[in-house]
Amino acid sequence: MSVPEPLPGARLLFSHDAAVAHLNHGSFGMVPITVQRAQQRLRDEMEANPHRFFAVGLEERIAHVRRHLAAFVGADPDGTALVGNASTGTSVVLGSLPLGTEDEIVTTDHGYGAVDLAVAAVCRRTGAVHRVARVPLAADDATVVGAVLEAVTARTRLLIVDHITAATARVFPVRRIVAAVRERWGDRVAIHVDAAHVPGILDPAVLEIGADFWVGNLHKWAFAPRGTALLSVAPARRAQVRPLVLSWSTEAGFPANLEWLGSHDYTPWLAAPTGLFVLRSLGIEAVRRHNTALVEHGQRVIADAIGAELPPATGLPMALIPLPPGVAAEPAAAIALRRRISDELAAEVGLSAWRGRGYLRVSAHVYNRPEDYQRLADGLPALLGRA
Repeated sequence: MSVPEPLPGARLLFSHDAAVAHLNHGSFGMVPITVQRAQQRLRDEMEANPHRFFAVGLEERIAHVRRHLAAFVGADPDGTALVGNASTGTSVVLGSLPLGTEDEIVTTDHGYGAVDLAVAAVCRRTGAVHRVARVPLAADDATVVGAVLEAVTARTRLLIVDHITAATARVFPVRRIVAAVRERWGDRVAIHVDAAHVPGILDPAVLEIGADFWVGNLHKWAFAPRGTALLSVAPARRAQVRPLVLSWSTEAGFPANLEWLGSHDYTPWLAAPTGLFVLRSLGIEAVRRHNTALVEHGQRVIADAIGAELPPATGLPMALIPLPPGVAAEPAAAIALRRRISDELAAEVGLSAWRGRGYLRVSAHVYNRPEDYQRLADGLPALLGRA
């Protein structure tokens, strides 16, 4: 795929440090200046009269934003709540299901590390067992579905599956997984789709997936301020939802019992529709084409520089480059190498250790240029030689 032409004016929408190659949009996003300003206006409104901001109409404003954002991801607005991030939503799910010593939670070995930590904590507290489905890095859809089905048993009460995997940048066939588990186990297994990276990259059509729970971040690829995510819950599960924080709307039930947190900073949520406006103004499909083409170019440039064999393309704006064997093969070493790349090469990247192999993950968005990836490619071989 050829290097894409920059989208006119797109780079000027951001306030990032131009001296740094920002190649890790997938972790923390990048908030456009117009969205920053919208949020600041909301902060100014809040500080001008805090009592009025919190006590007059705030819940209605939150509900209006929720309806707008739910429509963007194809979810039921009455069955969707705003939460801080995907990890928060997953913790709500884990805390809402009755689990005991006879029960299992199933995840895959592509899952997000914070989710694994949350599952481990719940298992320690309840006595439930954590089972992990092993899925090959380049598995096709049928193999992914088969691996998940093999891990789910009669004792499984919760299946957590990623739509886009964070560590390995793969797309999992979540609709097929949900359908296959339903066919074999019916409603006995609650299914939670971790779609942290999906809004802004794919059209999730949440209602069509058919999962019991779905969570996705708006602050990664949909230009919302950080701290903006949606948790969608199927009708049969809504009465089960238990908030992590008990406040004045606890008795109101879902979704209000998750959204009202008292003296919380609600400005990221209220400013989130401005992020969608920016994304739509650029053209969602144009952004997706640009980002996918640019990251595939950058992936090739970096892989050629270090002699790496590339995994199959995914069509995502994130891509993996395998590191030489033994480099960043453990989590602590991956963190150390990521910091060295930041300090010595002025480049921000994702880095993970997966199945004993280090992987560099680069992202692309409309503020990136080919020279960002070239900078990393020029400096990485010597740095890895000293790893």
